[in-house]
Amino acid sequence: MSPATLASVHALSASTLSDLDMAGTAVFAISGALVAARARQNIVTFAFFAAMTGVGGGTLRDLLIGAPVFWMHATAPLAVCLGIAFLVWCTPHRLWPERAIDWFDGLGLASYAVYGAAKALAYGIPWLPAAIMGVVTACMGGIIRDVLAELPSIVIRPELYVTAAALASGLYVGLHELDMPPILAGTASVVMGFGLRGYAILHKVDLPAYRGYGQGSKST
Repeated sequence: MSPATLASVHALSASTLSDLDMAGTAVFAISGALVAARARQNIVTFAFFAAMTGVGGGTLRDLLIGAPVFWMHATAPLAVCLGIAFLVWCTPHRLWPERAIDWFDGLGLASYAVYGAAKALAYGIPWLPAAIMGVVTACMGGIIRDVLAELPSIVIRPELYVTAAALASGLYVGLHELDMPPILAGTASVVMGFGLRGYAILHKVDLPAYRGYGQGSKST
């Protein structure tokens, strides 16, 4: 492969991974706006829920890895969140499937897990903390959304959730260590993470719960 072709491949890979960040922000914003819709809130609350859910995980990621907070240096992330909030607010709730929040959240989970791990690696974070950073990035937006809405946190609900984020980020880090091109590693990792989360949603799959005190809450 010629140097020019190789440079083009790397540029495409970097662009694709950056698109994952925007995709994760957008679908998490949708899930936040849908929570506001379910609670019959006003447009200001829609915007707040969409923005906090959309950028919450990425904000914590950037603070922890020492990167500039992404939405403070670009207009697009907040603009996307606010636009989505307005769009959902204008849309009759009956048009959204009953479990739309779970599906959009699952797609955001996989996308953010991969991008979080990739950005951590790009900032020189070792492979294990980078994989954990992917999980933190993916889960924090949903946690913030649920706390704001006074809902049971998504991470302690029965279906696999954190596990799906760990699969996506861990797989990406592993493939990165094997020198797989980022575009292929990212695509495979998002598909696998979202696939596991989707399977858990459809079939109520969970991990074995702790039995030391009898019947306990299910694991994530």
